[in-house]
Amino acid sequence: MLGQMQDWPLLVSKFLTHAETNHPKREIFSMLPEGGEFSYDNERMAKRARQCAQALGRHGVALGDRVGTLAWNTHRHVEIWFGASGMGAVTHTINPRLFPEQLIYIINHAEDKVLFLDVTFVPLIEKIADHLTTIEKYIVMVGKDHMPETSLPNAVAYEEFIGAEDGEYTWPAFDENTACALCYTSGTTGNPKGVLYSHRSNFLHTLVALAGDTLGVTAKSVILPVVPMFHANAWGIPYAAAGSGAKLVLNGPHHEPDVLHRLMMEHGITVTAAVPTVWLGMLKYLEATGKDTGKMEIVTIGGSAAPRSMIQTFQDKYGVRVNHAWGMTETSPLGSLGSENAAIQDLSDEEKLDVQCKQGRSVLGVEMVIKDDEGKILPRDGETSGRVMVRGPWVIGSYFKHAGGEILDEDNWFDTGDVACIDEHGYMQITDRAKDVIKSGGEWISSIDLENAAVSHDAILEAAVIGLPHPKWDERPLLLVILEEGKSVTFEEMNAFLTTKVAKWWLPNDMVVVEDIPHTATGKISKKDLRDRFKDYSFPDA
Repeated sequence: MLGQMQDWPLLVSKFLTHAETNHPKREIFSMLPEGGEFSYDNERMAKRARQCAQALGRHGVALGDRVGTLAWNTHRHVEIWFGASGMGAVTHTINPRLFPEQLIYIINHAEDKVLFLDVTFVPLIEKIADHLTTIEKYIVMVGKDHMPETSLPNAVAYEEFIGAEDGEYTWPAFDENTACALCYTSGTTGNPKGVLYSHRSNFLHTLVALAGDTLGVTAKSVILPVVPMFHANAWGIPYAAAGSGAKLVLNGPHHEPDVLHRLMMEHGITVTAAVPTVWLGMLKYLEATGKDTGKMEIVTIGGSAAPRSMIQTFQDKYGVRVNHAWGMTETSPLGSLGSENAAIQDLSDEEKLDVQCKQGRSVLGVEMVIKDDEGKILPRDGETSGRVMVRGPWVIGSYFKHAGGEILDEDNWFDTGDVACIDEHGYMQITDRAKDVIKSGGEWISSIDLENAAVSHDAILEAAVIGLPHPKWDERPLLLVILEEGKSVTFEEMNAFLTTKVAKWWLPNDMVVVEDIPHTATGKISKKDLRDRFKDYSFPDA
């Protein structure tokens, strides 16, 4: 027997219709790549999104066609998201921080028909345009007055592109499993692989993101998604803002601490989200200037592990709750989040902080287990580590065009590539990426735990740990550090400091002070580049 409720397809255009109908005057603020600022409301944004959909249709974009965006977090980018996906095309957000060869591969593999790009990236695309085989039209996301001279074929200014339309457009209805958005991940071996989200997966993901135990976004929230819209759909925040009626503040190309702080204070930001490197810079800025965080209530940190000292400073000094999150492009990306549950309410502050340093509990809709190399599910005892496996309605089933072949096991679990333990209350703690874990004397050493311990030293600005060959122990940890300006620490002093924080046999065999630590296009420490850089290094005791 089937239920007898209405068949109401879960489409992302529903978020926009809801925002326009129920929160028409709620503000959207945007900094612009061409300079200046722009502010309007949901009502005007919705009309312009419809104009974008009309213009795409007039230029031959149809159901299932891929529409590329190479853009920062701006109001125009949000319009394109809703306009392209709402009409049934696939919004393909492209990470501009990738190498040119990767950009060429991704755009061609996706078969993007149209490419929207911020004026910032015109020179970048001009250099590779001859290699882009499927692009029929380039739309530069500016008005006519800021349109640069360009060699890009069939290029037009965005405002001209949509300006010819009247916005009298009805969002079409189609199957909720229709493809909605496409993001490529470089976290796999070989070429980047596409993750193709459906309207249904994005809709369900947004509903869970709006829960109080997740991002905590409400109609009263003022949200600043510092995480870029080309990083796993900005963790779904633009959808959540429209779905809740929250005010949306977009920082454009600006990630400087002083600019972000100005936005926080001028707009009364209550909720924000970004990777740890952004907040390291912000905390340093706050300390140097003596300023505070205004009305900020919640900071969600994901992308890589947040140091304990960062979480503690935000909460103890500035009264801002830190929610530690975990996810990946393949999980849309929300997989787990570290909000408190009843089981830890009565713990001491220090014990609660121990829990917050973990990557949180799996959210409703994501099943999570840890397995050993033989596929056996391991206990949730907070000690046993295994490979993190997930499944759910917004977890990948296969990569775009089936790149990489079958990626699920016989029970439809997806191997995330992370190694973690899960405690009895459901809190998961990443101990490493499977490819980065250090295997020493038959035991595992967590490079992430070592990094977090090292960065809590007041002389350390950033730290990275890699495993390198050792004749006796197979691998041993090498600690690489960037020092705070004007400060110093010796290897012996560092190991004495770490002795109180990690097991003695985890202590690094050496420390090297470096001027820079490479990061991937998504802001994570690039262990691959570090291993390449130090491939000829030998430990003093080797």
